[in-house]
Amino acid sequence: MEREFLSKVEDNAAVQVWSEKVQQEKGDSLAEGYTSELWDFTCISVTQHGVQKLKEIWNQWDNEINCFTFGKVDLVPTIEEYTTLLRCPRIQVDKVYSKSANVPTFLKKLMCITRMSEQWVTARIKQKGDDKCIPWRNLRDLILAHPDVKKMVDIFALSVYGLVVFPKALGHVDEAVSDLFDRLDRGVTPVPAVLAETFRSLNVCRRAGEGRFIGCAQLLLVWFHSHFWKVEKVSYRVLSENYSPLKELVATPRRDDITEEKWMAILQNLQEDDVEWKAPWMVPDEILYRCGDFDWVPLLGVWGVVGYTPLLVLRQYRSRQFIPVTHGLAQCEFSYKDDNYKRKI
Repeated sequence: MEREFLSKVEDNAAVQVWSEKVQQEKGDSLAEGYTSELWDFTCISVTQHGVQKLKEIWNQWDNEINCFTFGKVDLVPTIEEYTTLLRCPRIQVDKVYSKSANVPTFLKKLMCITRMSEQWVTARIKQKGDDKCIPWRNLRDLILAHPDVKKMVDIFALSVYGLVVFPKALGHVDEAVSDLFDRLDRGVTPVPAVLAETFRSLNVCRRAGEGRFIGCAQLLLVWFHSHFWKVEKVSYRVLSENYSPLKELVATPRRDDITEEKWMAILQNLQEDDVEWKAPWMVPDEILYRCGDFDWVPLLGVWGVVGYTPLLVLRQYRSRQFIPVTHGLAQCEFSYKDDNYKRKI
C-alpha cells in the first residue's frame, strides 16, 4: 500500500514539475516585503479556552501560508490526517459541506433535530451578538428526559459539535453548526469545515495576538502529540477497520512534568529529526493537493472559507518535499458575512 502511494506522489515527477512551474510563473502568495514574525515558543498542553496556553500555540502559526512553522520545520493538519482521526468513512470524502443560500430556518432545523414543538424551540432560541443559538443547559435537560433514544443521541451529538468542535458561543450551540450537523445524515464529511475553522481562528488570533480560539482545541492537541512524540513501534491495529486513533491516544499515558521553559528550549532548537513526520496512525494513501481551478485546496467552513496547500508538508505523507504552489493562497480567506461572499464560492 505504501509503495503504491509513493509511486503516485513521491515519484510522481509530473506533480513536482507542475508545482514548481506554476510557482515560478505566478509567484508567491506573500505580499512583497513580508517578514514572518513568529514567536519563539509554544506549549503543547491546552484547554479549549485557555487563552495564555493557546496563545503560545497560535504564535507559531504563519497566517500568510496557513502553516505551523518551527524554525525550518513546517507542519500543518491535513484533510487526510483529520479524516483518519475522526474515522470518517471513505464514502464521505468527496461530499463536502457548502453553505447554502436557501436553508431551513434555525427554528425548523432544531424542531427537526429535537422533535420538539415550535413553541418549545422558539422560547429557547437566544441571540448572541449577530448570531442565533440555543443554550447547552436546555439541550442537556432535553437529553436527560427525551423519550426517543435516537433523538437523544442526535441532540447529544449536536451539543458536542457546538460545544467542542465549533465552540463559538460559550455554553451555546450556534445556528451555523446546526446547518452542518443537519447535512451529516446525507453523507457530508465534516473534516474540511473543522480544518477551515481551525485555520481561520488561528489566523485571527495570530494577527491580533490575542482572542479566543474557536477551533477544536482537543483535536489540534491530539495532532500535536502525534507529531512530537516518537513512537518506537506502530501497532498493527492501525490497519483494522475498528481501530480508533483517538481512543488509543486518550488511553496513552503522557508526561505532565515538562515545564513551559523546557518546551521553550525544545521548540526553539527543533530539528527535522525531532519530528515524527508521519503520524503513527496514518496509513499512506492518495492526497488531495489541488481542487478545481485552484492550485491548492479551498476549505469551506461553517462561518467562512480559507485555503491551504498540503504540498507544503509532503513529508507528513512520507513523501519527498519540493517547492509548493502558493500563489493566491493568502487572498483565499473570507467570512460569509463579507459583501458578495457568494461570488467567491
